[in-house]
Amino acid sequence: MKLVDTSDASLGYSGGLDLGSRVTNNLLQFHSMANNEDYSQLDISLQEKDKLVAEVIRYTLFKTHQSSGCPIKREELTQIITKNYRQRALPALVINEAREKLANIFGYEMKELNRLRPSSNRYTRASQQSNTEAKSYIIVSKLPADIYSKYVEDKENSHLNGLAVVLISLVHLAGGKLSEENLWHQLRRFGINENDENHAEFGNNKQTLDMLVQRRYLHKEKVAGPEGNTMMYELAERSLDESISSKVKEYISQVVSKDETAEVDD
Repeated sequence: MKLVDTSDASLGYSGGLDLGSRVTNNLLQFHSMANNEDYSQLDISLQEKDKLVAEVIRYTLFKTHQSSGCPIKREELTQIITKNYRQRALPALVINEAREKLANIFGYEMKELNRLRPSSNRYTRASQQSNTEAKSYIIVSKLPADIYSKYVEDKENSHLNGLAVVLISLVHLAGGKLSEENLWHQLRRFGINENDENHAEFGNNKQTLDMLVQRRYLHKEKVAGPEGNTMMYELAERSLDESISSKVKEYISQVVSKDETAEVDD
């Protein structure tokens, strides 16, 4: 019995891939040539440039793992580059190339955080200084959410992601701003007490909340008022991330649905 001949189809498919590969390679070569011209104007060799790019990538991946996902300040990356070089335009070129390689080789987006300004204008001088901090970056997987969740996501930290969604939802439902006292009042309804240093899932609850602030899910600031200083929580940059905001919307809709069901039962 003769097998069906698929050689034509195979050749056609292969030819399409080959053409696509040639186009991609040409574009990459053109981009590389443009980058090389930029570096040549800075009087730096390609070997030196590649070494700096590799150092930035290595530091970014290591720091992200070491700090459990806390943002990396651009100033930190700039210091790596300017330690032995003084060209002003060099940090931007190296960081941009590092971002491209992280995306194309490792499948990570080196996402720049656009720092949100607190809504209140009654903040202290320390607050005003914090708003002028250097740019920062986080590493975000470019994999589809379902694949990332199944094969990559660290399940041991999933409870922290869940807590982040709850906290963001609470602040969102409060109009985007919630006092520390009211926040802990709401968390106690979930069995999370501010004085608990040995929670079964979160350990020291206060430290866990502070860690989520450092990761920029929430912004924490002391506000001066007529009755003294009040610690306020607002939404920070990571709360606007599409993957987080979609989970927040889903969680809020579940809460609203339960409330409506409870009212009907009553």
